[in-house]
Amino acid sequence: MAGVPSLTTTFPVRRGERQLVSPARPTPYEFKMLSDIDDQDVLRFYRSGAFFYRSNASAMAGLDPVEVIRSALSEALVHFYPLAGRFRELRPTRKLVVECTGEGVVFVEADADVRMDDLGDFLAPPVPCYDKWLCEPESPTADVVDRPLLYVQVTRLKCGGFIFAFQICHCMADGIGTVQFLTALTEFVRGVPGAPTVRPVWERELLTASSWPPEISHDHLEYAPLPDAAGDDRAAANPSDVFAHHAFFFGPTEIAAIRAQAPPALRSAVSRFDLVGAFMWRCRTAALHFFDPDDDDAAAIVVRLHMFVNARVRNRSRRPVPRGYYGNAFAFAAASAPAGELCRRPFRYALQLLLEAKARASREGYVQSVAGFNAARRRPPFPKARTYLISDVTQAGMLAVDFGWGRPVYGGPATIMLASFHQEGRNEAGEPGIVVPIRLPAPAMERLKRNVRKGLGAHVDVETKTTADETNSNMHGGAPVLAKL
Repeated sequence: MAGVPSLTTTFPVRRGERQLVSPARPTPYEFKMLSDIDDQDVLRFYRSGAFFYRSNASAMAGLDPVEVIRSALSEALVHFYPLAGRFRELRPTRKLVVECTGEGVVFVEADADVRMDDLGDFLAPPVPCYDKWLCEPESPTADVVDRPLLYVQVTRLKCGGFIFAFQICHCMADGIGTVQFLTALTEFVRGVPGAPTVRPVWERELLTASSWPPEISHDHLEYAPLPDAAGDDRAAANPSDVFAHHAFFFGPTEIAAIRAQAPPALRSAVSRFDLVGAFMWRCRTAALHFFDPDDDDAAAIVVRLHMFVNARVRNRSRRPVPRGYYGNAFAFAAASAPAGELCRRPFRYALQLLLEAKARASREGYVQSVAGFNAARRRPPFPKARTYLISDVTQAGMLAVDFGWGRPVYGGPATIMLASFHQEGRNEAGEPGIVVPIRLPAPAMERLKRNVRKGLGAHVDVETKTTADETNSNMHGGAPVLAKL
């Protein structure tokens, strides 16, 4: 795949004044409670996305994407009217509730003196110059109370293409719910009769604790602090470290190389997400030097893998999540292991841990138990140290978000924040596969690339795209050990 484009970041972007786009017609004034899955402190931030479109005169000749999207946004908010409201916080519990005020969402129009081709032929988080396409600074945490719940910027490019970028409060919608809203927005742009074709459903009570004390029917190790707190010293910030971003591509050849290392009984059953997730967890742990192979105590430091498990899948929720539900409908599945053991034992060990974690989180009623756990503990903190958080967005439909100018050149997260996303992508030969963007301190990134290359076999090229930015590191330590995969 292509390397880093030689793009200067000094090109100007002229932003217009911020506008509030409100629903096109009057909407109900009411208060709507979030579910106990929505109302987690870890979700109190604005999740960003960016969609890049080339000029397509035959489809939308003479139409200004800024104007048609702004008008369609007003129509979409009639149906998704809670998004036009504001969060209020109930005391003393800090429970979030939406006051449906109809105030609107932030909309910014912009023009950039750059062409689509200048941005490179391979886009992955962080997308080039993302701070120019997003109208709010990116942060993994935010104060979400009394603020707009959605920010949109549409940027025209010199070539006639445009970039649609947004930031939505994660407490309002998960990835599937966000794509549902964006799809409805595109339907209004394209004039689809009866839009939105999938009607939005609130019904957050489905994932809210219904009794007190709340029912907690499963163990929730995903929220438990990791043992060996002293090991968190290895996650201390170092002002001299530099972060690097790298996007790894896993096409048919790479997936086959990993699948061949799985136990024969599992090879035909495990998904690409399972294979790549376990593989990268193991390679990343070794690259981050979480342990010293000559120190038995250090080798016992526990690391964790967290995954999103979709509660919309049948039998994972005690009560089915209805079609059109756009709130957060997921649970975290957690696997953990001593770092030394994870890296020294064969690949099948990591894969089995991942599959067991997903099976636990997929049991009937698990997501309701998560809701009860969050209600009882009043939004427990989410452990981040020594944790690799992954999310599969290959089935979310992001590349199908079509405003009428055709499929996006890129559609997905704008940056890498808390999670590493598994996304749809293609290499230079046009092969479809999974793109996994990773952000690590630069020395660890070089070790990770070597580990991935070793695990896949020397004939597989893992070089895709690497960029670096100066910031604080969060992990450093001794020498790695990575057993034969």
